[in-house]
Amino acid sequence: MAVEKTRYLLGEDDIPTHWVNIAADLPEPPLPPLSPATGLPAGPEDLTPIFPMGLIMQEVSSEPMIEIPEEVRNAYALWRPTPLFRAHRLEKLLDTPAHIYYKYEGGSPSGSHKPNTAIPQAYENAQAGIKKLVTETGAGQWGSSLAFACSMFDLECEIFMTGSSYDSKPYRRSMIETFGATVHRSPSNLTETGKANAGSPTGSLGIAISEAVEVAAQDPNANYALGSVLNHVLLHQTIIGQEAMVQMEMAGEEPDVIVGCVGGGSNFAGIAFPFLRRVLAGQANTRFVAAEPAACPTLSRGVYAYDYGDIAGMTPMMPMYTLGHGFVPPELHAGGLRYHGDAPMLCGFVKSGHIEAKAFKQNDTFDAAIKFARTEGIIPAPEPSHAIRAAIEEALAAKEAGEERVILFNLCGHGYFDMQAYDDYLAGNLEDPEFSEADLEAALAALPEAPALT
Repeated sequence: MAVEKTRYLLGEDDIPTHWVNIAADLPEPPLPPLSPATGLPAGPEDLTPIFPMGLIMQEVSSEPMIEIPEEVRNAYALWRPTPLFRAHRLEKLLDTPAHIYYKYEGGSPSGSHKPNTAIPQAYENAQAGIKKLVTETGAGQWGSSLAFACSMFDLECEIFMTGSSYDSKPYRRSMIETFGATVHRSPSNLTETGKANAGSPTGSLGIAISEAVEVAAQDPNANYALGSVLNHVLLHQTIIGQEAMVQMEMAGEEPDVIVGCVGGGSNFAGIAFPFLRRVLAGQANTRFVAAEPAACPTLSRGVYAYDYGDIAGMTPMMPMYTLGHGFVPPELHAGGLRYHGDAPMLCGFVKSGHIEAKAFKQNDTFDAAIKFARTEGIIPAPEPSHAIRAAIEEALAAKEAGEERVILFNLCGHGYFDMQAYDDYLAGNLEDPEFSEADLEAALAALPEAPALT
């Protein structure tokens, strides 16, 4: 009897040579970010204090494809291309006619998709003569990825890690330090932002971003690096979807729906944007589902407005769905999804109806994670467990409708540093954090003055 085809593999020669720039496919130019100082559209010159020109040019480019530097492709070859799997055993557990595929990014040096952008960011900063990068991290995937990337290009690295994850994920801290970076608990007493937010001890990505920007802006040899949200970050992640398109062709199937979890939007954009380009061109009818936490439902409950990307208002104001830059989400094991906003490019596609947003409670996502682990043999991180939950719901809907729906989701990282979360779930101690309407109203009342968005 023939073995079921489960893995679809590519070789190093199949690593894409270009990133997909979805900005080139928009019917109108995207709304510009606004300067926090003037309220006017921010140009490349406004970003030079904390970003190298190579990344700024990627940020504002309208070219449909942007070449990947040879040095970056060579670094990618340490773990790319990543495998595509057919989840046969999960399909059988669900008794669904749907075909479920997942792209697995957990085999990278840091165990997630984050090195896809950490490597080119470190490279461009090194090319510009920068000696140090400063950043924030939620659950630690981005922090460990940038620490690794900096070690490859001989850069110093300093990281502010949200307090809740710093406490609950000690081995992520160890991983960051093993790669050579310095890591601080955020909010810290090292910055004015940290001191001002000492009353929010669990921290947030918004607070950690402000601390990192504050430090980078005061050091002429340092720049800031961001692991999500900005156009150039989403651009770098499109290597995921490009590989997946080739692998789905190898499988002889076309996705009916593509699913990813969303915190800032980079892993979702990575899997979705290359396929979305075909939808925008009228060549496909693929649906896209963005899965987020019910305790931090930016796309589901936020307002579409200009807002700062950080709590202190140091970053440009961006057009996005936001819960308010002062909103501090409740503590979640999916620390990488605790962000008040989302990538402007992603938000624009949610606004236009090209992307659906769904929010899931923490216990429901861990129920899905357990099902996946016991059938597919990979313990997923809490963040992509939201995507697994959404994919399972799509598969059950296909069962009810009697459809052979083809589902593709991005498994953006493993959960082997998140076993405390699984301990809590298996012991029945995992809570579903309450979303605070009062906190949301207060944060939205403090949105900056800016042109209204419709």
